[in-house]
Amino acid sequence: MRQVSKAEDAETLLKVQGLKTRFFTRAGVVNAVENVSFHVNAGETLGVVGESGCGKSVTGLSIMRLISEPPGKIVEGEILFERENLCKLSGDQIRKIRGNRIAMVFQDPMTSLNPILTINCQLSEALQLHMGMSKSQARNRAIELLKMVGISNAEKRVDQYPHQFSGGMRQRVIIAIALSCNPRLIIADEPTTALDVTIQAQILDLLRKLQAERDMGMIMITHSMGVIASIADRVQVMYAGSIVETATSEELFANPRHPYTVGLLNSIPRLDAREKEKIEPIRGLPPDLIDVPDMCPFVPRCYYAQKACTQKRPELMEVAPNHYCACWFWKDVSVADYADRAAKDQKDR
Repeated sequence: MRQVSKAEDAETLLKVQGLKTRFFTRAGVVNAVENVSFHVNAGETLGVVGESGCGKSVTGLSIMRLISEPPGKIVEGEILFERENLCKLSGDQIRKIRGNRIAMVFQDPMTSLNPILTINCQLSEALQLHMGMSKSQARNRAIELLKMVGISNAEKRVDQYPHQFSGGMRQRVIIAIALSCNPRLIIADEPTTALDVTIQAQILDLLRKLQAERDMGMIMITHSMGVIASIADRVQVMYAGSIVETATSEELFANPRHPYTVGLLNSIPRLDAREKEKIEPIRGLPPDLIDVPDMCPFVPRCYYAQKACTQKRPELMEVAPNHYCACWFWKDVSVADYADRAAKDQKDR
């Protein structure tokens, strides 16, 4: 990937270089994250998109140092947060950063919240631990946080339990917990997956508003290209544990170059689509990440695959200014051509 300039480096909150995360199982070694490099600047939203099992969440958990050891382990790479390598910190040192300077919003609020503790207890814990507040100060701050994320009657609701909140309200509580210590970076792992469309829009608007107010960096992990289009400044597309394409949001949607990215875009329902146009799902399934061969992992599902694709895994190549793609034949790829090839494949079957 490109070298980061000195000006960019000065405002960079997070810089991940050559990250490799493995899971050592009885069936073999799972290459969950393979040589991933990226950066996040202050006030910027990086979108991470791809199918389930492509390494998105494991990348986020690796940054937070939440990979269970064993069976998981970060075997290589650096995670530089404000120039400090998180991979070299002890357990006590990383706990002072986690939930304080870096926070994470998980996708399932019902399992993230403790069902036997009140909302006040769960919000106050981080405030007392990281901010040194007393119980009364933490409770008052917890009420302020609930109001900040749009929960009405916060003075009463702060003493209620998670089961007394709706799914959307629980997700707002999770966001309040994540933001309680004014983090510099927030990692949102599919925060709208279990919510209906209206609540999804409200949660995304809330995250945008709070990010702008606090000048936070944010990593938005999602499988939805629609979410990416609405919130991300830059996008990295992940497949089989690797980044296969990265660009600004505008450039990626206007000029996608990897067949997998185009496949994701063609899988989105469109209101302006003609009656005869069908949604074209990506054929096949993601690969097994145990003992991955040195070839492009998208080959079995790709309409553009040729002999070169089976001989060596392509690295990210600059295909336009600040636009990188890991495909030997990126010049041949376009949305219209992909649709034609997909239609021909369906007809041949």
